[in-house]
Amino acid sequence: MSVIIAISVFIISYIFIMSEKINRALVALAGGMLLLLTNIYDFELAITKYIDWRTVALLFAMMVLVSITKKTGVFSYVAVLLAKIVKGKPIPLMFGIAILTAIGSALLDNVTTVLLFVPVILTLTKLLEIRAFPYLIIIIISANIGGTATLIGDPPNIMIGQAVSHLNFVSFLKHMAPVAMVIFILSIGTLLIIFKRQLKPIHPANLEKLMKMNEQDYLVRSPLLVQSLSVLTMTIIGFVLHPVLHIDLTIIALTGAILLLLISEKEVQAEKVFENVEWVTLFFFIGLFMLVGGLEEVGVIDELARSIMMLTDGDMVYTALLLLWTSGLFSGIIDNIPFVAAMIPVIQEFESYGMSNLDPLWWSLALGACLGGNATLIGASANVVVAGLAEAQGERIAFLKYMLYGVPIVVLSLIITTLYVYYRYLLPYHVSP
Repeated sequence: MSVIIAISVFIISYIFIMSEKINRALVALAGGMLLLLTNIYDFELAITKYIDWRTVALLFAMMVLVSITKKTGVFSYVAVLLAKIVKGKPIPLMFGIAILTAIGSALLDNVTTVLLFVPVILTLTKLLEIRAFPYLIIIIISANIGGTATLIGDPPNIMIGQAVSHLNFVSFLKHMAPVAMVIFILSIGTLLIIFKRQLKPIHPANLEKLMKMNEQDYLVRSPLLVQSLSVLTMTIIGFVLHPVLHIDLTIIALTGAILLLLISEKEVQAEKVFENVEWVTLFFFIGLFMLVGGLEEVGVIDELARSIMMLTDGDMVYTALLLLWTSGLFSGIIDNIPFVAAMIPVIQEFESYGMSNLDPLWWSLALGACLGGNATLIGASANVVVAGLAEAQGERIAFLKYMLYGVPIVVLSLIITTLYVYYRYLLPYHVSP
């Protein structure tokens, strides 16, 4: 009976999360509470075993750091300066936005990056009287590909990094960044060629308005500017030096957040900063961990692991490639966060079946989930955020229209990733008949 209850609660919660009819954090938390009420596990077990507080705390710390830095106007300054440098030319502007979004997503995280850049881009497109749709598509694709490159770039990577202690910030850079760069160049190059035919030159009057804009007006010159950029930079350096420092990533991020709150207290009230934290996202993670914990508690995760092992006969090559394509395709249909949350304990279970080196499986899961999120508007959190911001400004992105661009990019990404994973990790496991 407990198995039926846990699976039913998980599936029903998943359906409501996908439908977006009700706030997804409420759905996930409601599902978690149902598991507690039906005695699938008790409250103490949920708190101590199934909720990954390190992931929640790391996300919270990064939200605090970016929330304070945003108040300096530095992100708006960079966007306006870029538009002026390329003189408003659509293709160079689009390419510049793609690079900024990808870099921002790698160093901050893709959800935070799109929250910062989308409002600025919508303002620019209205000022220049050009179509916003191509730029929004570029931002979504770039955010997910850029976020793939680092441990903190995309929530699935954060979750995997926290679950596997030896996969640190540098590990993700070494293993994820190379293929992410190749996919970024090919994907953005393809999109630029497609959009080039759709974009018209900017009207001279609108160009004149742009060139008269003073990007300095967006920059708040105060001690907060130096403080926030310094602490943010030190935090990222701390991530990179994690293998040397041997300090947990969450501790590094929290230290940076608390330090910035302390030194900026005269200019920014902590209460105001906490108001800007994306609490919905954090509580969604908490509820999600509880839902997956229910499956783990009743043995569904173990059974899923056994099924995959039987399907692939424990062959590393087949298991990794199956995981890559499954995670890539599923992440396009559903949000990649709950999918990765469900798959982490599955992969961990493989160790009990004799697989000593699970790293190829972790990289396959991370690459598939992050890149697969580009397929649809609900494939990744960043996509949902961009669509919401755009619709609020009267620039609705049609679900099916987005898929015309997103699905081909995902297929291209998975083909490239398959070659990368096979030749970098799986070739030694391949035994010729």
